[in-house]
Amino acid sequence: MPHVLQGLQAVDLTERTAGPLVGMFLADFGAEVVKVERPGGDPARSDPGFAVWNRGKRSVVVDPADPKRRDWLRRLVEGADICLVKDEAALAGFGLDAAALRRANPRLVLVSVPPYAASGAPWPGGEESHGLLGAASGMACRQASLDGDPVEWVMPQYLYVQGVWATACTVAALLERESSGRGQQVTVTGLNAVATAAVSMYTVTADSADPNTAVGLGGRHPTYTRHLAGDGKWLGCGGLGVKFETKVLQALGLSGMLDEPRMGGSVAGLVDPANIDWATARIKEAFLTHDRDHWLRVLTELGIPCGPLLDSQEWLDHPQPQAIGLRTEVQDPERGTVTMPGVPLTLTRTPGRVTGAAPELGAHDAEADSLPRPKPEDASGAPARLAAGPLAGYRIADLGTFVAAPFAGHLLAELGADVVKVEPVDGDPFRATGYTYNRGMRSLALDLQSPDGQETFHRLAATCDAVLHALRPGVSHKLRLDHTSLTAAAPSLVTASLSGYGEGGPLGELPGVDMVIQAMAGMMSRQGGDGEPVSNTLAIIDTTSAAMGALTVILGLYHRARTGEGQRAWYSLVGTATYLQSDAVVRYPGRPAPETGSTDHRGHHPLDGLCRTADGWIRIAAEDPVSVTGQQLAEAGIPLDQGAFAADPTGAVRQALAGLHSEQAVDALAAAGIPAVRARKITEVLRDEDLLREEFVHVRPCEDGPAIIAPGRYATFSRTQRTGPLQVPGAGEHSSALLASAGLAAERVTELLEAGVVREGGPMPQRLAPLYR
Repeated sequence: MPHVLQGLQAVDLTERTAGPLVGMFLADFGAEVVKVERPGGDPARSDPGFAVWNRGKRSVVVDPADPKRRDWLRRLVEGADICLVKDEAALAGFGLDAAALRRANPRLVLVSVPPYAASGAPWPGGEESHGLLGAASGMACRQASLDGDPVEWVMPQYLYVQGVWATACTVAALLERESSGRGQQVTVTGLNAVATAAVSMYTVTADSADPNTAVGLGGRHPTYTRHLAGDGKWLGCGGLGVKFETKVLQALGLSGMLDEPRMGGSVAGLVDPANIDWATARIKEAFLTHDRDHWLRVLTELGIPCGPLLDSQEWLDHPQPQAIGLRTEVQDPERGTVTMPGVPLTLTRTPGRVTGAAPELGAHDAEADSLPRPKPEDASGAPARLAAGPLAGYRIADLGTFVAAPFAGHLLAELGADVVKVEPVDGDPFRATGYTYNRGMRSLALDLQSPDGQETFHRLAATCDAVLHALRPGVSHKLRLDHTSLTAAAPSLVTASLSGYGEGGPLGELPGVDMVIQAMAGMMSRQGGDGEPVSNTLAIIDTTSAAMGALTVILGLYHRARTGEGQRAWYSLVGTATYLQSDAVVRYPGRPAPETGSTDHRGHHPLDGLCRTADGWIRIAAEDPVSVTGQQLAEAGIPLDQGAFAADPTGAVRQALAGLHSEQAVDALAAAGIPAVRARKITEVLRDEDLLREEFVHVRPCEDGPAIIAPGRYATFSRTQRTGPLQVPGAGEHSSALLASAGLAAERVTELLEAGVVREGGPMPQRLAPLYR
């Protein structure tokens, strides 16, 4: 089968993790990716994840001090379709200039992935660092813990989100180029990735205080977390939403909790800050009354998502990821047989595939002269097209509820698409709690259980370019929302479906949710290390799956733009969970053991982790902490006891820094050449004036109180930038207008409204519900 990106050439000038991940996706879907490295090679070459992030690429070495090699590189980029770079300073390090490259090659899509913000990083050197990004963005201080202090997450989750989301934006620019003939510059920063991963954490009212994070290692929601059963084994419980929360209480024999005055007769009382400790203790005790198999059986019979807690090292051997193509093997010239994650999304007509191992350094130097292509001619002749987003002009129907699928719709709307949220006549049951995931769409409230509702949706789908849903295969066929039914009248339609466990395998028919798959895929056990498993406060699998869903849809649309063909695509939460752990689950002979965490993990070395100061915490990121000397620190102004350092370097460093204020410590470490930042609270990040100027968040009116703050810009496009805050629609707010646009007569719309098949609603009050994580 053909590849989606076949015939495209990408030049990858990035290092470490996020940028190479973009190149990985491009290579997986057929682009020729040339990894250009300095003589010393990518610093991440010794990282086990390198084998995954750079698979299927070619490696050519370029010494920036060699004028001939610089000229060769310039010619390579001037003939390429895509150039990946950390930022313009890194481009200049190779003797290249962004404006000159784009003048020479107007079709070039130049993609920058800065490690922090477009204006630069607040740490010396400005190199990519997951730990520094997490601390500076407020996320280290937002993870649930025992003591309420910041936590170091061992999975470099924000870099993985940056990789997949930057790929989606890259392909969106390529799609726009199909009609305009012009490339553009695309920037997806580390903070853009954090905003994507942690969108709900940045969605607050202007007077919100930072929430108490000392709520335990399982988080603040006692039916949506992991629990210890009576046999000493852990399980993930996915009781989220009124229906499932009520069922969990019933299964545990705790329905009487709802009669407690403190609960107010509603399961919403479970996450009331005054009730969290009480509710968690009651539910924890109930799970201890039976073994894990009992609870998995009971919860499954009630339709509540659940699963056993597993180890990340066992994950690729589990029959479910194997059954859906998430495990693959390649022969690596340096590592031998490498077992690694496969492609995490499936296009049935043009599937991606792992085409080879990561290259040895300079493995393709001998063929370098054949790689540069002639400059493409600027044949457009017309002024460059301007548009409110690279997807402007595309219509996408999104039938998803809860988090992952609606948030994919929001991201597509952020890229300029006209996204229609198709929801039940009573509305998405999570639309209040999930306010932030539903911004920017128009709403059609429709009864898809009825034949009239199904026929009505088919009329709408015929006006769409893509349809996105999160229905299991059996349900989509029952509701006539499967690809075959939808394309009977619209053969060029792209359909993308999200499921918990993918299509096929022993778990393919079961419902899956973020929290349960965190447990099953080994994320919780890896973070907890030898202590209790730790649940991620972020809905990290859901939000990353939203970016994965956007990429899936855009790849399908790109293929259609080139060929006229629609196709069916699918992706899964387990695919995303596997992708997020690529560095941990990849295996080969002799690989070092993956890093694991601990209870309230701060890192494994004070000079590469979180460290307490006199007035808070800082995150330090020494490249090689063991090689840092006491004299080096003392000369930089850190009051270090040299004798104590010789006896116990770790204790001496912690003691010295504990006596300094955070700013003093950061400045002194910078003088020693060691990057560090303060671990900020979210309230401080939201008021950072530099970030406000870059539209990190948008401030919008609230119906009944202080303004609402929510993530603003997720990416920047030099020519097709959409701007301004996106509102959440009311359920059915746009029903009549959307049906009219699908060709339904006014009389027919009235009939459907009177029959209750369609609901016409008003605007949604713009207000926030209580936190659930």
